[in-house]
Amino acid sequence: MTQESGWASRATIATVGALLLTACEAPDTTLVPPPSVGWPTNGGNWYNQRYSPLTEIDRTNVGQLKGVWRARLEGSGVGPQYSGEAQPLVVDGVIYVPTGASDLFALSVETGEILWSYKSGLDPAIDVVCCGWTSRGVAHGDGRIFLGRLDGQLVALDAKTGAVAWTVQAERWQDGFSLTSAPLYYDGLVITGFSGAELGVRGRVKAFHASDGELEWTFYTIPGRGEPGNETWPQDNELWQNGGGTVWHTPAVDPELGLLYFSTGNPGPDFNGAVRKGDNLYTSSIVAVELRTGEYRWHFQQVHHDIWDYDAPAPVVLFDLEYGGRVRKGLAQASKTGWVYILDRTDGTPLVGIDEKPVPQEPRQATAATQPFPRGDAFAPQHLDIAPEGYPLVNGGRIFTPYWTDYVIAKPGILGGANWPPTAYDPGTGYLYVCAGDAASSFIATELGTDRPAAGEYFVGGAFGTNPLPAYGTFTALDLRTNTIVWQQHWADRCYSGATATAGGLVFVGHNDGRLTALDSASGKKLWEFQTGAGMNAPVSVFAHNGKQYVAAFSAGNMFAASAKGDSVWLFALDGTLEPVPAGR
Repeated sequence: MTQESGWASRATIATVGALLLTACEAPDTTLVPPPSVGWPTNGGNWYNQRYSPLTEIDRTNVGQLKGVWRARLEGSGVGPQYSGEAQPLVVDGVIYVPTGASDLFALSVETGEILWSYKSGLDPAIDVVCCGWTSRGVAHGDGRIFLGRLDGQLVALDAKTGAVAWTVQAERWQDGFSLTSAPLYYDGLVITGFSGAELGVRGRVKAFHASDGELEWTFYTIPGRGEPGNETWPQDNELWQNGGGTVWHTPAVDPELGLLYFSTGNPGPDFNGAVRKGDNLYTSSIVAVELRTGEYRWHFQQVHHDIWDYDAPAPVVLFDLEYGGRVRKGLAQASKTGWVYILDRTDGTPLVGIDEKPVPQEPRQATAATQPFPRGDAFAPQHLDIAPEGYPLVNGGRIFTPYWTDYVIAKPGILGGANWPPTAYDPGTGYLYVCAGDAASSFIATELGTDRPAAGEYFVGGAFGTNPLPAYGTFTALDLRTNTIVWQQHWADRCYSGATATAGGLVFVGHNDGRLTALDSASGKKLWEFQTGAGMNAPVSVFAHNGKQYVAAFSAGNMFAASAKGDSVWLFALDGTLEPVPAGR
């Protein structure tokens, strides 16, 4: 089987034998339950639920929460191009936080002291990073910490000392790739996706050996010639090789099914569909592959022939919940369309109905005749009531309104729906908490030929322009049994932090103005807030250490949210004494 088949592995008898032996062994399910000690993987557990089963901090006492200590990360990542989006990793009494500069700090839970740091020394000439220089976290396994750098390097460091064990050039930044998401460690493999869909890349996920960084397999999100799915790309040009579909987040794992799950970015070029007629698989899709080999298992495309940048950068979440009288293995993904897509993770079929409906057409864009419409409620507005000044209102500005070489305004826009901020899931209630934007965009295409772009060159085929409407936010609790809203808040600014839920009846969520808040997870009532001094644009980690519950938060601001910059890690507990600080500017 060739690399073009979507996966590549070591073609040795030893590897085949190891795979057969592994298939006979019981899978490692250690991190399937939510973590009771530490925060051992980016999503809390391998299901990406971002849920803590701890109850010491609850609705009745969260108002007493104060800072235990505040650590500063030596000014790393405070420049104008940086964003602080990392969810802290907590293992064996150490908190690991990467900054937007791809620097990594190890802090003592007990004191906040910096135990060691790793400085990346990134080349300032890097010019292929979309949406702010950032790192969303790290992975831990085999006594090592694994960090993806913006220059495409994957690094393994000793968890106790920070000494570099190995470094591999996973992909070259000069070719348009960057590593912004936290890698995933599972049973000897380090798995990562890559950013770069706006730069004419072909999306991919790679698995490396944790021991030495050697490549085990590659899955391409754009199928090659002769493979199933390539027929959804033009057969008279080679732009499928620059078709986007990058993976912005950390995948989820079901060890018992032996499957890895992720969702993909938009096709390229973003806004010109004329040069890529067809559905453009597997872009703007949820995909399942074999964990050990990277071989394709199933997909569900959320947007056919996407021309609106309605990709799916938020992490997929796995859960087990009752439907029709029996417990099903579910998967949920909150998209930039403003919908949550709820699927059976064994085969990709909907658990809550998703209907194909006709949508308006623009022949010059080769638009898809229908689009998937999930049943239930949207968590972000998908139309405009009134035309903004200076803009015609076409089709009510509804989702999937097509356009060509004149600006057309619609919702959700590029800043609407669910972007990278992770959702949180409460297995006790079946509620999913979604941090999102309520914003319109004006879309326009530019005419293109079918020549392939040069490596590392922007390949968007149009733009989303400015418009006079402000951007708002929504924070929503949805019942995954029905995909309907339990409660919802409309914010004065975008929700751009992600969420973490707890068994204490709480959900933590940050604000661009620097406030970290705790809400009643059943009603949305605000129970606590704390000013951290910089944009609170990362999800918190909730953990126990020596029998006490803590909340760790990275307050560093965000380029895309235009929030105040900083370099603080806060640790909170019920016996903390540190008060809030003035808001940053």
